[in-house]
Amino acid sequence: MISKKMAILGGGNLGSSIAKGLVKSGLMMPDQITITNLELELIQHLKDEDGFNITTDNNSAISGADIVIIAVKPTVARGLLNQVKDALTSGNHVVISVISGIKIFDLEEILGDMPVIRAMPNTAIAIQESMTALSFNEKGLAYKEEVVNIFDQLGSTMVIPEAQMPAATVLASCGIAFALRFLRAASQGGIEIGFSSKVSLDVAAQIMKGASKLIIENESHPEPEIDKVTTPLGVTIKSLNKMEHEGFSSSLIQGVVAGYNKILETES
Repeated sequence: MISKKMAILGGGNLGSSIAKGLVKSGLMMPDQITITNLELELIQHLKDEDGFNITTDNNSAISGADIVIIAVKPTVARGLLNQVKDALTSGNHVVISVISGIKIFDLEEILGDMPVIRAMPNTAIAIQESMTALSFNEKGLAYKEEVVNIFDQLGSTMVIPEAQMPAATVLASCGIAFALRFLRAASQGGIEIGFSSKVSLDVAAQIMKGASKLIIENESHPEPEIDKVTTPLGVTIKSLNKMEHEGFSSSLIQGVVAGYNKILETES
């Protein structure tokens, strides 16, 4: 457990997931974390059900914090940053931004000479299963070990050059939605061939869990694992070929690239 206090500016899905993941990991207690939102009623449940501190006052939250996570939508990010910049002081605060499309240069331009880290987790951070990418500015590097340790409690962490952050955003963050869309489609297929909705979803979810663990724990590539179940004239190869004929892999790759290009447009 760490003794520092944290402010999370933005109590939406990602901000609240980070808070819950930190508590579930045992790294922090709820009363060490203050979550903000413009509409208090939208985050009231985080106080009532989970014990977090909540407020509509970003500057007040920052004044009692050591680590400040900025988790608002890109469309309101610059306004919020300008609002809180005077409350942030180098030496007292470390700023971690999870805002998609806002570069370290943009943060420094508004906040000044601050330790700044860009982090791109996904919503599985709430259950300590995130894939989080981190990039640091020069001052932020002094906190590298501490910040990596925080996110290591919440899943897997990789430190990357900031130039790779758009790719990490699409594959590691948006990728949760891609994986869940596959799960939903597999479940719907299961219903069509006779399973109930619940059984089909349970089977599809376990398939994804098992497939992922085969790759992670065996440190292998998908193709050798696929070869193990694609016997000549068999059902698996027949199904896979039909999926590929309908554009399964191609559509996924195109979707990843489309998301990447969207981020580049946002950053330009």
